[in-house]
Amino acid sequence: MAGYFSNHSQSRFLANSQGMNATSASGGGSTTATTNAPSQPSTTTPSRAPNRVPSRHFSTSLSNSSGDEKTHSKEKSTGSGTSSNGVLAPTVHPLRNTWVFWFRQHRAPGNKITNYEEGIKKISAFSSVESFWSLWTHLNPPSSLLPTTDYLLFHSGIRRPVWEDPLNLSGGKWIIRLKKGVADRLWEDLVLAVIGDQFDECNPTSVSNGGSTDGGEEIWPEICGCTISVRQNEDIITVWNKVESDAKVKEKISSIIRKALSLSPTTTMEYKSNNDSMQDKSSFRIPAADRTPLS
Repeated sequence: MAGYFSNHSQSRFLANSQGMNATSASGGGSTTATTNAPSQPSTTTPSRAPNRVPSRHFSTSLSNSSGDEKTHSKEKSTGSGTSSNGVLAPTVHPLRNTWVFWFRQHRAPGNKITNYEEGIKKISAFSSVESFWSLWTHLNPPSSLLPTTDYLLFHSGIRRPVWEDPLNLSGGKWIIRLKKGVADRLWEDLVLAVIGDQFDECNPTSVSNGGSTDGGEEIWPEICGCTISVRQNEDIITVWNKVESDAKVKEKISSIIRKALSLSPTTTMEYKSNNDSMQDKSSFRIPAADRTPLS
């Protein structure tokens, strides 16, 4: 079995939900916290994170849906449907974009891969809340991965999650270095923020309204994706955006990251353009003179 795959749910949201439901079902006297059953998606964010930026398109609860994109391709446009035997099909909650999980295979520390792309493997794509949770609950958390490995999440407009992709060429990434032991929570929060449109206000109006160019070409969101890199002594998360030259958009993205991840004001965030990465062949190395000051 692939190193990124697990038979067990790893989401703390689902674990908390199931635990509270079990207490309620057994007749426990606690009435201070309630949650929706997994079969009925919630429309509110978890009480654990009051500072989370609200999302109009995403839920943090699990549906009974199988998550198969082909199965739900027809229902995605209508939200629900009726099967051939007359049984009401499960409601599907579509995401604004289709997203793809990638995995960069384990390599021994210090053993450089000549061709970076050779180590990247596609895991699966999803375009609804249900299909996301069906996949997410079987992915090992970052703390279970060996150094040096990466998870990568990009929207479907990115053909390959590399600097040279046409939609990445003019962009860059915010970089946050984490001490060991906190990556699981922050990575889950970041993924939910990215696919749940918490960065929606960074997009051009045409993207937020689901528009396209006059020629019918789809306009992709400002956020291209996010990654987590598990290293020997630290973990590194990044948020990739489409346009490196727009300072206001970059600062807005930085602000949303801090809110979504509940980062302290002293947390250092650094920005590096993909062009600079292509020049020095490094994702995270930033000269001291170019380091982004604390905001």
